[in-house]
Amino acid sequence: MAYFVPLLNTFLFFSIYCSQGNALSSNYYAKTCPQAEDIVMKVVKEEAQKDRTVPATLLRMHFHDCFLRGCDASILLSSKGKNTAEKDAPPNGSMHGFYVIDGAKRAVEAKCPGVVSCADILAFAARDAVVLSGGPRWDVPKGRKDGRISRASETTLLPKPTFNISQLQQSFHQRGLSIDDMVALLGAHTLGFTHCSSFMNRIYNFNATHDIDPTLRPSFAASLKGICPLKNRAKNAGMSNDPSPTTFDNSHFRLILQKKSLLSSDHALLTT
Repeated sequence: MAYFVPLLNTFLFFSIYCSQGNALSSNYYAKTCPQAEDIVMKVVKEEAQKDRTVPATLLRMHFHDCFLRGCDASILLSSKGKNTAEKDAPPNGSMHGFYVIDGAKRAVEAKCPGVVSCADILAFAARDAVVLSGGPRWDVPKGRKDGRISRASETTLLPKPTFNISQLQQSFHQRGLSIDDMVALLGAHTLGFTHCSSFMNRIYNFNATHDIDPTLRPSFAASLKGICPLKNRAKNAGMSNDPSPTTFDNSHFRLILQKKSLLSSDHALLTT
């Protein structure tokens, strides 16, 4: 449980800092839509019961949204005309939970039309995703405004799974986040699934000297090659991030220490 305290603080800071300078408050909807959070939780809970991967995708969606233009729900906007939106960019290609936010928005609108922003609904849903997975609960500050600009080109600013520690620190520092914040947020990888494309660089043609990343345990690397053959054609091939991919716990950090993390960026935490 010790991990959950800095994590909770980091989520709060991340969500407040990345809110485009809007004044947020805990009682923003106290008079206009006091049921908003309960309504969102109900929808998220119902969808998570149908599909256990929903919490992971909602948490990832919120992170990808906040990391670019701030927590403005720009990741929810659709491509239009010649503009390709964030949701259609390669880093978000496997994101599949937009319908959950759409459902939550409809439910909130039915009760409080024109009051609650999509950005706040997404922030509520990400928190609820963590809670429903066994993680901590935090009070989400409210009052985010919805953005109207969404550009796929800006997703190149998201941290990449191949980043080393210097690249990670620079990426998070540019968002006002410390190395402690970075470690806490990367712990969110305890939920979900990783496609082969995100770690193929570690098991084939790693560099001029090694075919396989020498920091990987050989037995683990062999198992990954079995799941992701070099000429893999299975669209959804990959594996869970840790043995308990639907439970928010410390398993991911344990795997990193055992040199069994899937991503180069996660293993990079051991290099400092």
